[in-house]
Amino acid sequence: MIFLDSVLRGIGQVMFQNNAYAGILFLAGVFHSSALCGIAALTGTMISTGTAILLGANATKIRDGLFGFNGALTAIGLIYFFEPSVLAWGYVIFAAASSTVLMAAALKYFENRNLPTLTAPFVFTTLCFLLASARFGRLSTTQVLPHAGLPVSADVEGIVSLNTVFEGLIHGISQVFFQENLVTGILFTLGLLISSRRSFVMALIGSILGLSTAWLLGASEPAIRSGAFGFNSVLTAIALGSVFLPSNAKSLGYAVLAAIVTTIAFASLSGALKPLGMPAMTLPFVVVTWIFLIGSRMFVKINPSEI
Repeated sequence: MIFLDSVLRGIGQVMFQNNAYAGILFLAGVFHSSALCGIAALTGTMISTGTAILLGANATKIRDGLFGFNGALTAIGLIYFFEPSVLAWGYVIFAAASSTVLMAAALKYFENRNLPTLTAPFVFTTLCFLLASARFGRLSTTQVLPHAGLPVSADVEGIVSLNTVFEGLIHGISQVFFQENLVTGILFTLGLLISSRRSFVMALIGSILGLSTAWLLGASEPAIRSGAFGFNSVLTAIALGSVFLPSNAKSLGYAVLAAIVTTIAFASLSGALKPLGMPAMTLPFVVVTWIFLIGSRMFVKINPSEI
Protein backbone atom coordinates (compact mmCIF):
# COMPACT_ATOMS: atom_id res chain seq x y z
CA MET A 1 0.00 0.00 0.00
CA ILE A 2 2.89 2.37 0.75
CA PHE A 3 4.32 1.74 -2.72
CA LEU A 4 0.94 2.37 -4.38
CA ASP A 5 0.53 5.58 -2.38
CA SER A 6 3.98 6.72 -3.51
CA VAL A 7 3.12 5.93 -7.13
CA LEU A 8 -0.13 7.91 -6.98
CA ARG A 9 1.64 10.82 -5.31
CA GLY A 10 4.26 10.64 -8.06
CA ILE A 11 1.54 11.07 -10.68
CA GLY A 12 0.11 13.96 -8.64
CA GLN A 13 3.55 15.59 -8.47
CA VAL A 14 3.47 16.16 -12.24
CA MET A 15 1.47 19.26 -11.24
CA PHE A 16 3.14 19.72 -7.84
CA GLN A 17 0.42 17.89 -5.89
CA ASN A 18 1.70 15.62 -3.12
CA ASN A 19 -1.73 14.04 -2.94
CA ALA A 20 -2.75 10.48 -3.84
CA TYR A 21 -6.34 11.51 -4.63
CA ALA A 22 -5.10 14.07 -7.13
CA GLY A 23 -2.92 11.33 -8.58
CA ILE A 24 -5.95 9.06 -9.01
CA LEU A 25 -7.87 11.75 -10.88
CA PHE A 26 -4.85 12.61 -13.04
CA LEU A 27 -4.39 8.93 -13.89
CA ALA A 28 -8.11 8.50 -14.60
CA GLY A 29 -7.93 11.50 -16.92
CA VAL A 30 -5.04 10.04 -18.87
CA PHE A 31 -6.75 6.64 -19.17
CA HIS A 32 -9.96 8.33 -20.37
CA SER A 33 -8.03 10.00 -23.19
CA SER A 34 -5.67 7.13 -24.05
CA ALA A 35 -5.40 3.69 -22.46
CA LEU A 36 -1.92 3.41 -23.98
CA CYS A 37 -0.75 6.62 -22.31
CA GLY A 38 -2.48 5.61 -19.08
CA ILE A 39 -0.54 2.34 -19.01
CA ALA A 40 2.64 4.27 -19.80
CA ALA A 41 2.01 6.77 -16.98
CA LEU A 42 1.42 4.01 -14.44
CA THR A 43 4.33 1.90 -15.69
CA GLY A 44 6.75 4.83 -15.81
CA THR A 45 5.88 5.95 -12.29
CA MET A 46 6.17 2.43 -10.89
CA ILE A 47 9.52 1.82 -12.61
CA SER A 48 11.08 5.14 -11.58
CA THR A 49 9.78 4.83 -8.01
CA GLY A 50 10.88 1.19 -7.78
CA THR A 51 14.33 2.11 -9.10
CA ALA A 52 14.66 4.74 -6.38
CA ILE A 53 13.72 2.15 -3.73
CA LEU A 54 16.18 -0.43 -5.10
CA LEU A 55 19.00 2.12 -5.18
CA GLY A 56 18.28 3.33 -1.63
CA ALA A 57 17.04 6.86 -2.22
CA ASN A 58 15.69 8.99 0.61
CA ALA A 59 12.49 7.35 1.90
CA THR A 60 10.65 10.62 2.46
CA LYS A 61 11.33 11.81 -1.08
CA ILE A 62 10.16 8.46 -2.42
CA ARG A 63 6.98 8.59 -0.32
CA ASP A 64 6.28 12.14 -1.53
CA GLY A 65 6.40 10.95 -5.13
CA LEU A 66 9.47 12.97 -6.07
CA PHE A 67 11.04 10.03 -7.90
CA GLY A 68 7.85 9.19 -9.75
CA PHE A 69 6.66 12.18 -11.75
CA ASN A 70 9.58 12.42 -14.15
CA GLY A 71 9.27 8.70 -14.86
CA ALA A 72 5.56 9.14 -15.58
CA LEU A 73 6.15 11.95 -18.07
CA THR A 74 9.13 10.20 -19.67
CA ALA A 75 7.09 7.05 -20.29
CA ILE A 76 4.10 8.96 -21.68
CA GLY A 77 6.32 11.15 -23.83
CA LEU A 78 8.22 8.26 -25.40
CA ILE A 79 5.18 6.05 -26.01
CA TYR A 80 3.45 9.13 -27.47
CA PHE A 81 6.28 9.68 -29.96
CA PHE A 82 7.11 6.01 -30.72
CA GLU A 83 5.05 3.34 -32.42
CA PRO A 84 4.29 0.84 -29.61
CA SER A 85 6.17 -2.46 -29.84
CA VAL A 86 7.84 -4.84 -27.41
CA LEU A 87 11.18 -3.18 -28.11
CA ALA A 88 9.70 0.31 -27.71
CA TRP A 89 8.20 -0.65 -24.36
CA GLY A 90 11.57 -1.97 -23.21
CA TYR A 91 13.11 1.33 -24.32
CA VAL A 92 10.45 3.24 -22.37
CA ILE A 93 11.00 1.20 -19.20
CA PHE A 94 14.77 1.69 -19.38
CA ALA A 95 14.28 5.44 -19.90
CA ALA A 96 11.94 5.68 -16.89
CA ALA A 97 14.53 3.96 -14.71
CA SER A 98 17.24 6.26 -16.08
CA SER A 99 15.15 9.32 -15.19
CA THR A 100 15.46 8.32 -11.52
CA VAL A 101 19.25 8.55 -11.70
CA LEU A 102 19.05 11.92 -13.43
CA MET A 103 16.52 13.08 -10.82
CA ALA A 104 18.88 12.05 -8.01
CA ALA A 105 21.77 13.89 -9.68
CA ALA A 106 19.61 17.00 -10.15
CA LEU A 107 18.39 16.92 -6.54
CA LYS A 108 21.97 16.67 -5.30
CA TYR A 109 23.20 19.44 -7.60
CA PHE A 110 20.39 21.89 -6.83
CA GLU A 111 20.00 21.29 -3.08
CA ASN A 112 22.74 23.79 -2.18
CA ARG A 113 21.41 26.25 -4.76
CA ASN A 114 17.92 26.20 -3.29
CA LEU A 115 16.29 25.44 -6.63
CA PRO A 116 13.76 22.74 -7.53
CA THR A 117 14.55 20.18 -10.23
CA LEU A 118 11.07 20.58 -11.76
CA THR A 119 10.60 18.38 -14.86
CA ALA A 120 14.16 18.83 -16.12
CA PRO A 121 15.00 15.11 -15.71
CA PHE A 122 11.99 14.21 -17.86
CA VAL A 123 12.89 16.73 -20.55
CA PHE A 124 16.55 15.75 -20.87
CA THR A 125 15.92 11.99 -20.55
CA THR A 126 13.19 12.09 -23.20
CA LEU A 127 15.22 14.28 -25.57
CA CYS A 128 18.22 11.96 -25.18
CA PHE A 129 16.19 8.83 -25.94
CA LEU A 130 14.34 10.48 -28.83
CA LEU A 131 17.54 11.76 -30.44
CA ALA A 132 19.20 8.38 -30.01
CA SER A 133 16.38 6.69 -31.90
CA ALA A 134 17.64 8.30 -35.14
CA ARG A 135 20.48 5.77 -35.03
CA PHE A 136 18.30 2.78 -34.09
CA GLY A 137 16.42 1.37 -37.06
CA ARG A 138 14.02 -0.81 -35.05
CA LEU A 139 12.36 2.13 -33.29
CA SER A 140 9.70 3.86 -35.38
CA THR A 141 8.46 7.31 -34.48
CA THR A 142 4.87 8.49 -34.85
CA GLN A 143 3.60 11.30 -37.03
CA VAL A 144 3.22 13.60 -34.00
CA LEU A 145 6.98 14.00 -33.64
CA PRO A 146 7.95 17.30 -35.32
CA HIS A 147 9.54 17.02 -38.75
CA ALA A 148 13.11 18.28 -38.80
CA GLY A 149 13.60 21.47 -40.78
CA LEU A 150 14.31 25.16 -40.51
CA PRO A 151 11.55 27.12 -38.76
CA VAL A 152 9.37 29.24 -41.05
CA SER A 153 7.26 32.31 -40.35
CA ALA A 154 3.78 31.43 -39.14
CA ASP A 155 0.61 32.77 -40.70
CA VAL A 156 -2.44 33.85 -38.72
CA GLU A 157 -4.74 30.88 -39.34
CA GLY A 158 -8.40 30.44 -38.43
CA ILE A 159 -10.82 32.51 -36.38
CA VAL A 160 -10.63 32.27 -32.61
CA SER A 161 -14.12 31.82 -31.17
CA LEU A 162 -15.50 31.38 -27.66
CA ASN A 163 -15.43 27.65 -28.30
CA THR A 164 -11.73 27.92 -29.18
CA VAL A 165 -11.06 29.74 -25.92
CA PHE A 166 -12.99 27.21 -23.81
CA GLU A 167 -11.37 24.19 -25.41
CA GLY A 168 -7.94 25.83 -25.36
CA LEU A 169 -8.35 26.62 -21.67
CA ILE A 170 -9.12 23.02 -20.74
CA HIS A 171 -6.68 21.49 -23.21
CA GLY A 172 -3.93 23.71 -21.82
CA ILE A 173 -4.29 21.74 -18.57
CA SER A 174 -4.76 18.30 -20.15
CA GLN A 175 -1.68 18.78 -22.36
CA VAL A 176 0.54 18.66 -19.27
CA PHE A 177 0.22 14.87 -19.75
CA PHE A 178 0.31 15.08 -23.60
CA GLN A 179 -3.49 14.73 -23.80
CA GLU A 180 -5.87 16.84 -25.88
CA ASN A 181 -9.19 15.88 -24.29
CA LEU A 182 -11.85 17.98 -22.55
CA VAL A 183 -12.95 15.34 -20.04
CA THR A 184 -9.31 14.66 -19.20
CA GLY A 185 -8.69 18.36 -18.60
CA ILE A 186 -11.75 18.58 -16.35
CA LEU A 187 -10.58 15.58 -14.32
CA PHE A 188 -7.19 17.23 -13.95
CA THR A 189 -8.78 20.47 -12.70
CA LEU A 190 -10.86 18.48 -10.20
CA GLY A 191 -7.69 16.80 -8.96
CA LEU A 192 -6.08 20.20 -8.47
CA LEU A 193 -9.18 21.55 -6.73
CA ILE A 194 -9.25 18.62 -4.28
CA SER A 195 -5.56 18.99 -3.50
CA SER A 196 -5.06 22.78 -3.57
CA ARG A 197 -7.55 25.51 -4.42
CA ARG A 198 -4.71 27.93 -5.09
CA SER A 199 -3.08 25.52 -7.56
CA PHE A 200 -6.48 25.06 -9.21
CA VAL A 201 -6.87 28.82 -9.69
CA MET A 202 -3.27 29.27 -10.87
CA ALA A 203 -3.66 26.45 -13.42
CA LEU A 204 -6.68 28.20 -14.94
CA ILE A 205 -4.87 31.55 -14.91
CA GLY A 206 -1.79 30.01 -16.54
CA SER A 207 -3.83 28.33 -19.27
CA ILE A 208 -5.84 31.45 -20.13
CA LEU A 209 -2.68 33.57 -20.17
CA GLY A 210 -0.96 31.13 -22.47
CA LEU A 211 -3.75 31.03 -25.03
CA SER A 212 -4.42 34.79 -24.77
CA THR A 213 -0.77 35.65 -25.39
CA ALA A 214 -0.61 33.24 -28.31
CA TRP A 215 -3.85 34.68 -29.75
CA LEU A 216 -2.63 38.27 -29.38
CA LEU A 217 0.65 37.47 -31.12
CA GLY A 218 -1.01 35.64 -34.01
CA ALA A 219 -0.68 31.94 -33.31
CA SER A 220 -2.88 29.65 -35.40
CA GLU A 221 -6.37 28.79 -34.15
CA PRO A 222 -5.78 25.00 -34.19
CA ALA A 223 -2.66 25.40 -32.02
CA ILE A 224 -4.53 27.63 -29.56
CA ARG A 225 -7.48 25.21 -29.43
CA SER A 226 -5.18 22.24 -28.83
CA GLY A 227 -3.68 23.80 -25.69
CA ALA A 228 -0.18 23.78 -27.16
CA PHE A 229 0.53 27.29 -25.88
CA GLY A 230 -1.03 26.70 -22.48
CA PHE A 231 0.47 23.72 -20.69
CA ASN A 232 3.90 25.23 -19.99
CA SER A 233 2.24 28.39 -18.66
CA VAL A 234 -0.01 26.24 -16.46
CA LEU A 235 3.01 24.66 -14.79
CA THR A 236 4.84 27.99 -14.41
CA ALA A 237 1.78 29.64 -12.86
CA ILE A 238 1.30 26.80 -10.36
CA ALA A 239 5.02 26.72 -9.49
CA LEU A 240 5.41 30.45 -8.86
CA GLY A 241 1.86 31.26 -7.82
CA SER A 242 1.18 28.48 -5.33
CA VAL A 243 4.32 26.46 -4.54
CA PHE A 244 7.69 28.24 -4.41
CA LEU A 245 6.91 31.88 -3.63
CA PRO A 246 5.00 33.53 -0.75
CA SER A 247 1.26 33.96 -1.27
CA ASN A 248 0.85 37.69 -1.80
CA ALA A 249 -0.35 40.08 -4.50
CA LYS A 250 3.18 40.91 -5.69
CA SER A 251 4.15 37.26 -6.18
CA LEU A 252 0.85 36.65 -7.97
CA GLY A 253 1.70 39.41 -10.43
CA TYR A 254 5.20 37.95 -10.77
CA ALA A 255 3.70 34.54 -11.59
CA VAL A 256 1.42 36.14 -14.19
CA LEU A 257 4.41 37.80 -15.84
CA ALA A 258 6.30 34.50 -15.84
CA ALA A 259 3.34 32.65 -17.39
CA ILE A 260 3.23 35.15 -20.26
CA VAL A 261 7.00 34.90 -20.77
CA THR A 262 6.66 31.11 -20.78
CA THR A 263 4.31 31.29 -23.78
CA ILE A 264 6.92 33.24 -25.72
CA ALA A 265 9.65 30.88 -24.53
CA PHE A 266 7.60 27.94 -25.82
CA ALA A 267 7.44 29.47 -29.29
CA SER A 268 11.15 30.32 -29.13
CA LEU A 269 12.35 26.90 -27.99
CA SER A 270 9.99 25.09 -30.37
CA GLY A 271 11.59 27.04 -33.21
CA ALA A 272 15.10 26.38 -31.89
CA LEU A 273 14.48 22.62 -31.69
CA LYS A 274 12.74 22.43 -35.08
CA PRO A 275 15.97 21.69 -37.04
CA LEU A 276 16.47 18.64 -34.80
CA GLY A 277 12.87 17.51 -35.20
CA MET A 278 12.47 17.58 -31.42
CA PRO A 279 9.55 18.84 -29.29
CA ALA A 280 10.04 21.51 -26.63
CA MET A 281 7.84 19.60 -24.13
CA THR A 282 8.10 21.32 -20.71
CA LEU A 283 11.56 22.85 -21.28
CA PRO A 284 10.09 26.41 -21.49
CA PHE A 285 8.46 25.96 -18.08
CA VAL A 286 11.71 24.69 -16.57
CA VAL A 287 13.89 27.49 -17.95
CA VAL A 288 11.50 30.35 -17.17
CA THR A 289 10.69 29.08 -13.66
CA TRP A 290 14.38 28.71 -12.79
CA ILE A 291 15.13 32.23 -14.06
CA PHE A 292 12.21 33.80 -12.19
CA LEU A 293 13.02 31.95 -8.96
CA ILE A 294 16.66 33.05 -9.09
CA GLY A 295 15.56 36.58 -9.97
CA SER A 296 13.10 36.68 -7.06
CA ARG A 297 16.03 36.62 -4.65
CA MET A 298 16.79 40.20 -5.66
CA PHE A 299 13.23 41.45 -5.19
CA VAL A 300 12.28 41.98 -1.57
CA LYS A 301 8.64 42.59 -2.45
CA ILE A 302 8.42 39.24 -4.23
CA ASN A 303 10.46 36.99 -1.97
CA PRO A 304 11.40 38.76 1.28
CA SER A 305 12.82 35.59 2.84
CA GLU A 306 15.65 35.54 0.26
CA ILE A 307 16.97 39.04 1.00
